Amino acid sequence: MGDKTNHIHSTNSNSIHHNDPNLKFDPPKRIVEEAYVKSFEEYQRIYEKSISDPEAFWGEIADQFHWESRPSGQFMNYNFDVRKGPIFIKWMEGAKTNISYNMLDRHVENGLGDKVAFFWEGNDPGDHGEITYRQLLEQVCKFSNVLKGLGVRKGDRVALYMPMIVELVVSLLACARIGAVHSIVFAGFSAESLSDRILDANCKAIVTADGVWRGSKLLNLKSIVDKALGICKEKGKPVEICVVVRHLSPAEEIVTYISHSNGIEDGEDGPVAKRPCGKLKINWSKGRDVWWHDLMQSAETVCAPEWLDAEDPLFMLYTSGSTGKPKGVLHTTAGYMLYAAATSKYVFDLHPDDVYWCTADVGWITGHTYVCYGPLSNGVTGIIFEGTPFYPDAGRFWQVIQKYKVTKFYTAPTAIRSLMKFNDSFVTQYDRSSLKILGTVGEPINPEAWIWYHKVVGDGQCAIVDTFWQTETGGHVITPLPGATKTKPGSATFPFFGIVPALLTDDGKEISGPGEGYLVFKQPWPGIMRTVFGNHERFETTYFKKFPGYYTTGDGAKRDEEGYIWITGRIDDMVNVSGHLLSTAEVESALIEHEAVAEAASVSHPHHIKGECIYCFVTLKEGRVFNDELVKELMAAVRSKIGPFAQPDFIQNAPALPKTRSGKIMRRILRKIAVNDRDIGDTSTLADEGVIEVLFSLRPKDA
Repeated sequence: MGDKTNHIHSTNSNSIHHNDPNLKFDPPKRIVEEAYVKSFEEYQRIYEKSISDPEAFWGEIADQFHWESRPSGQFMNYNFDVRKGPIFIKWMEGAKTNISYNMLDRHVENGLGDKVAFFWEGNDPGDHGEITYRQLLEQVCKFSNVLKGLGVRKGDRVALYMPMIVELVVSLLACARIGAVHSIVFAGFSAESLSDRILDANCKAIVTADGVWRGSKLLNLKSIVDKALGICKEKGKPVEICVVVRHLSPAEEIVTYISHSNGIEDGEDGPVAKRPCGKLKINWSKGRDVWWHDLMQSAETVCAPEWLDAEDPLFMLYTSGSTGKPKGVLHTTAGYMLYAAATSKYVFDLHPDDVYWCTADVGWITGHTYVCYGPLSNGVTGIIFEGTPFYPDAGRFWQVIQKYKVTKFYTAPTAIRSLMKFNDSFVTQYDRSSLKILGTVGEPINPEAWIWYHKVVGDGQCAIVDTFWQTETGGHVITPLPGATKTKPGSATFPFFGIVPALLTDDGKEISGPGEGYLVFKQPWPGIMRTVFGNHERFETTYFKKFPGYYTTGDGAKRDEEGYIWITGRIDDMVNVSGHLLSTAEVESALIEHEAVAEAASVSHPHHIKGECIYCFVTLKEGRVFNDELVKELMAAVRSKIGPFAQPDFIQNAPALPKTRSGKIMRRILRKIAVNDRDIGDTSTLADEGVIEVLFSLRPKDA
């Protein structure tokens, strides 16, 4: 391959052309010196071994963990081809282990008991704490005993709807310790979305907190949970137990807000009230609701782990589906543990003295793998961050990095783009010299943001790892390795160990060399999901039927002349808003429930901060008027039904929608209208071509 690229060692020059596809950055020498993988040639050697002999490769990683018994069946066994029978994936069949034991007891027994497992950084900079591995083990054992005392057993599902506090990690590790399956729901989802997930999983218990400050907004989490549990009861599936962490409310009494209105208002992020005001009003259901601190007071500090089969379920996490109904993505014990540990170790080059910070909420897969399980499996010190990048000001991330001397930092392109709007002095006033590796997650990062992250945040001295993966993959699947990969801004670069990607045409033919197509994978890795909870047929249909023999990601990608992979975005009816994958069908469903709406269609629209946002077209019932008041009501409906992060940025009046003669909405044309692109291609199948001009004329002025 001819070397026609620009090799950059330092980025203090302002002459960098951000969108030059040949722009390439060498791994910083100081990173190479201590890296586990020190060259691209070494990466290639290890990669080849991981593909050709997965048992040897993953077996070596497995040797670092405790196994109550070793595999008795095949190390790896699978079928990716629906034509050959049911899809299945199994790793280390017959082996027994416990992930909680491997995250905690193993380290305490190896002399790391007094090491800080997590620093906790609250929403307010004055709120902070820390917990050692030994203390965390003790808390996990206590809550394991609490759960057992409440009747939770192996295989039961437990919902967690919590802020970013230490008790969240304690809860999920306690579930794992006793063999219960945790189902975490991001504490920004509406009561209706929460109830959908509780009902689908048939959860026996829920753990929550009284409330949480998010920046200057206060969320009454308990009231959202009460509403969700009310819906569950109405539908004949009451939840028996609700454990509540006292995070904000006063110990001596439970009182209502004293505010200028009638209490808690419905704001952008759900029920909120601005500071200053009174105290949280907590409603209590006797016999169901119990305080965390009351239960923990008398709990035993020792709890023997439940030894689980390698393929026993560990957790489920709901992700939006293109049909609108969320899918319970199910991950199992041993394979997920190996993959979380390996990706964390190699992608962030984790060493014992690292202070590692992933800013994600544990309500998303990034928080599961790279706040909790990955760092703990490697015995490093992590950070649990409750706040936002902008509170109390836009320097908060960098202030935390200075405070804890963070070495490895992992955040979303949305956050980076938002912070770029502010003066660089918000970054440069803080000491960031401890930083070595900067990661990005959730969506492809645009080259301008990549360069700013590298140049301003990393001072041109850090390796950037732009990671591509999904809830379904369990961990990174395409990513640079910081000491080995020459990076190109905007490219996720090359596959991680054990991953065999391919690009396919519409008719399922593999594209060799440079090209663009559907991104698929040809064989499993330990961390891949095993099924959709309660619906294996949906699992097969969603991921394996479009291209038999391949796992289909739903994303498109292109490969350049040097083999670098660039993710181009979703191919199905999904929108990636700030790293939150949303189904257009889910949004449309919320809109259609409004009494004024006859029909709705949603598409993605570019957004300079969020990457993508939601653009909606609504057809009203006869006699209804499209106005600002209706738009506000429709936005509130989506917030209430799904959550604040799903709120559309644009809602357009659509007297009619472009449809084929068979009645199918042509979203391809709607996407063109949303961005005011009149190159709409073939319209010969449309029932009424005149609709197009009407829709162009009604576009919102600010779109």
